[in-house]
Amino acid sequence: MNKKLKNDSVDQLFNAVLCLKTKEECYTFFEDLCTVNELLSLSQRFEVAAMLKSHKTYLEIAEKTGASTATISRVNRSLNYGNDGYNMIFERLS
Repeated sequence: MNKKLKNDSVDQLFNAVLCLKTKEECYTFFEDLCTVNELLSLSQRFEVAAMLKSHKTYLEIAEKTGASTATISRVNRSLNYGNDGYNMIFERLS
């Protein structure tokens, strides 16, 4: 865990997210919390991660998602050298 990230405000945010029970509640909360562009960026990164896990090429990913190669590279770094957060979620979703 990144010690720079951990603080009371982030803890409160994560506790709030853990209270959400339905997809509709997620939409309601995240539409208030994030701008449309922020939410679309987060969902794009998640889609990029899924495509990387499926061994898609950077070109295929960029064409389908519109993500830049810098974004794809950053997500790839997280998948390979991060905290395994993406992998934890992919396992739970399967």
